Amino acid sequence: MDEKQFFTERDETKPHHLQCPSCRRSNEYKLRWRVRSKKKSLPRHASDDDLMKFKAARDYMIRIDDVVMCATPRCGKRIEISGLQSVIFVESRPSSNQRQLTDEEEDAKFNR
Repeated sequence: MDEKQFFTERDETKPHHLQCPSCRRSNEYKLRWRVRSKKKSLPRHASDDDLMKFKAARDYMIRIDDVVMCATPRCGKRIEISGLQSVIFVESRPSSNQRQLTDEEEDAKFNR
């Protein structure tokens, strides 16, 4: 079974500040990301190996844009996006029945 069958996909745009290496001006650019969210349940025709892969799967985002054009009208050069991660694992949000930890509980959790 293909790994893509474990996820639902959607495209999002997120703002990010980048500096043009040519004109040295910093602007905010909207970068496209593909968000893959793990499905609630495994498809019916899955094997035991697929079940193990599904349990280990996590939500993640893949950056689609590798290059953007400088927003300065006089420059207009291509900015290669190399300093930003291309894959980001998304932390799962706590469900409604789980409560948030207080700062003291979180410090105790990590023995600070």
